[in-house]
Amino acid sequence: MIAVMETPEQYRPLSPETLAARLAPVEAVATRVGKDPAGWTVSEVGDGNLNLVFIVEGPEGTVVVKQALPYVRLVGDSWPLPLYRAFFENHALLRQEQRDPGSVPAIYHFDEEQALIVMEYLAPHKILRRKLIDGEKVAGLGEFLGKFCARTAFRGSELSMKSSDKKQDVSLFAGNIEIPAITEALVFTDPYHEAEMNHHTDGLEPVVSALRSDARLKAKVQRLLMKFASNTETMVHGDLHSGSIMSTDTQTRVIDPEFVQYGPMGFDIGMLLANFLMAYFSQPAHRGAEELTAYQEWLLSVITETVVAFEEEFRLLWQTERTGMLYPGALFEDQGHHSADACAELLAEIMTDAIGFCGIEMHRRTLSLAHNADFEEIEDKAIKAKLEARNLHMGAQLIREADNFGSINDLLALARQVNTEDIL
Repeated sequence: MIAVMETPEQYRPLSPETLAARLAPVEAVATRVGKDPAGWTVSEVGDGNLNLVFIVEGPEGTVVVKQALPYVRLVGDSWPLPLYRAFFENHALLRQEQRDPGSVPAIYHFDEEQALIVMEYLAPHKILRRKLIDGEKVAGLGEFLGKFCARTAFRGSELSMKSSDKKQDVSLFAGNIEIPAITEALVFTDPYHEAEMNHHTDGLEPVVSALRSDARLKAKVQRLLMKFASNTETMVHGDLHSGSIMSTDTQTRVIDPEFVQYGPMGFDIGMLLANFLMAYFSQPAHRGAEELTAYQEWLLSVITETVVAFEEEFRLLWQTERTGMLYPGALFEDQGHHSADACAELLAEIMTDAIGFCGIEMHRRTLSLAHNADFEEIEDKAIKAKLEARNLHMGAQLIREADNFGSINDLLALARQVNTEDIL
C-alpha cells in the first residue's frame, strides 16, 4: 500500500505534446488507438479541480487518459496532494465494476508511478450536471443510480462480503488519507465557520450567520462527521455528485471515485440527492416559465426513483446475497423468523443518515471552496443569492430534522414548499 506523499522522481505530468510519445509503447493504448502515434489526436479536457484528463483519438478508436497532479489544481501548488489517489481510484473502479457490472468505465491500463489511468472513452455521454443545467432528461436515471448505490453499498459490506475480505479492503483503502481529509474539512467543517477558502454570494450573509450561530445544527453535522470518519460499513464513492456522472439520453455511467473510502452506507446516496435538489432550486435561473415547473417536477421524480430503486434493490440483495456475517440466516430464517423487519429498520437508518449528509452537501456547495455550476453559472447575483438561500434553508431543515422524515414524499413536499419562499 502507498502511504506517503512524496512524488516519485520519475513522475512527469503529461501534456498534449508529450502524451503520444509517452504512451505509444503501451500495448493497451496502441491496440485501441493505433500503433502509429503520428495518427493520434490528443486534446486536454481537464476534470475541474484536481487532475489532468486527455482524450486520445486515433484510427483504431478513442481512450481517456487521466493523470493525478501532485497538488489541487483548483488552488495550485500551494496545496500539495498525494499522487497515490490514482492508485485508490483504480482499485475503486475495479470494485465498482465487480459489484455493479457496467456501471463504470472499463480500465485498460494503470501506471502507478505516473499516477495515470487509461480508460474507456464514454461517447456520446455528457456530464450529468451539464445536462441538468441545459434542461435535458435521461431515461432511467433514478433507477440506474439507485441500483448503483444499493449494489455497491450492500456488496461492499459484511452483509455480503466475508469479514476477513472486508477487513483487508478497509485496511487497503485506509491508506487514502489525504483525500478523505479534504471531505472532512471542506464538507463537514469549513461551511460552519469563517474558513480561509470559503466564499459565498453577496447578500447571503444573514442566512450564513444564522447557520453558523446554530450550535444544535453544528452538533448534528459533527455527529455525521464522526460517522463518516469512523464508520466503515461499506466502500463509498466519496464524491458522488452530478459532475461525477456521465449520461446520454438513455444510458448512465459513474466516474471519478478518487475520494473512495470505507464509510457509512448513506453517504453516497445522500450526496447524490443533494445535487438533484441543488439542480432543482437553481432551475428558475435556467428555464423559462413555460418549461420550469415540468422540469423541476422531473428532477423530483428522479429523486423518488433513486430512493425507490435503492430500497427495492437493497431488499432484493438482502433476500438473495446476504452471505456475510451480518444478520445471518442462522439467526432468522433458519429459526423460522422473517428478517424483513430488520432490513426495513436498517434501511430507515441508512436513509436518515442520507438526509443529514444531503443537507450538509447542500451547504458546502454554496459556502465552502468548490461550488456547483448549477448556481455558479447564474449571472444575476440577486437571483443567485435568492435561489442559494432556499438551498441553504432546506439543507438546514434536513440536518435538523433528519430523524423526522417518514418518507421520500416528505422531503419532496419540503422542497416544493421552500421553492416558493423568499428566505432573504
